Amino acid sequence: MTWTTGPMLGFDTETTGVDVSEDRIVSAALVRRHVGTTEVRTWLLDPGVPIPPEASSIHGITTEVARAEGQDPAGALDEIAKEIAAALSEGIPVVAFNATFDLCILQAELRRYGLQTLEERTGAEVAPVIDPLVLDRAVDRYRRGKRKLVDLCGVYGIEGDGELHTADVDVLATLDVLGAMVTQYPEIGARTLQDLHGYQATEHRRWAEDFNAWRDSKGLTGPGAELTWLSDHRQTGPRVL
Repeated sequence: MTWTTGPMLGFDTETTGVDVSEDRIVSAALVRRHVGTTEVRTWLLDPGVPIPPEASSIHGITTEVARAEGQDPAGALDEIAKEIAAALSEGIPVVAFNATFDLCILQAELRRYGLQTLEERTGAEVAPVIDPLVLDRAVDRYRRGKRKLVDLCGVYGIEGDGELHTADVDVLATLDVLGAMVTQYPEIGARTLQDLHGYQATEHRRWAEDFNAWRDSKGLTGPGAELTWLSDHRQTGPRVL
């Protein structure tokens, strides 16, 4: 029996923007999946700042809705972090699509409100984490086309039960994509969680180096992709929505 039989904890956020240091979490979802059962928990937060129209157009949450119905961010963030830290402490993998963004903006928000980070809560690094985006780039390196979550749903035959860009629907789709990937590439499931975590860090660095080299070849300016997976450096590269 391997980690593929569960339990797993899926995680996703919707935010005011894509800067992990400055932007805020507007909604979040945690989905625990184990032995054919799926438990979903969601949060709507009042981020305390206006939600830009371009962000609202993606996830559908306006400033007015967040202010009227959203929870106090500090309390909600603490609840989210407690659940993630508990899972990590038990060796349960946290599954997130483009995990660097969601985990790093969570960490930044925790620091903003003077709350313990995930490392402070667990006394260890944030691991094990599984990121289907990183894995897809590794196992199907030369496939053409975009690699947004909606694209991977198409590649791996996941139809889903709702519109993407709501946190809970995105988490469910991410977990389904991971399941399909493990079926198609059994070598993923054959790795231990510790080995898989390290493999993703290595593969992310390879991808980031290739991506940055491509940017240089095109004469593009500005920061490229961060080389270290799950790094909370100010610039983490493009968010893949």
